[in-house]
Amino acid sequence: MPSLLFCGPKMAACGIVISIWGVIMLAMLGIFFSAKSAVLIEDVPFTEEDIRGDKNPPQNIYGLYNQVGINCFIAAAIYVAVGAVSLCQVRLNKRQEYMVT
Repeated sequence: MPSLLFCGPKMAACGIVISIWGVIMLAMLGIFFSAKSAVLIEDVPFTEEDIRGDKNPPQNIYGLYNQVGINCFIAAAIYVAVGAVSLCQVRLNKRQEYMVT
């Protein structure tokens, strides 16, 4: 039976730590972008043309805030998946320690 083990115990532990940090950071950024935090305006991708030709410019900016927030939540979900794979690798490494070959 082929083994699903493809990384060592230290790399798997590092993957878990980085995944936890990524989930926390990106979830908080997603919350702050969804709340339309004024501090994050520099990270919203808009140009002057988006504001000039529109009759209601704040709605376009709010839509961009929401889109960036959704992107942050998607990235946090990807970090959850990477953390789950890393956790499986840690368990496989621990199981391999006890196996006699």
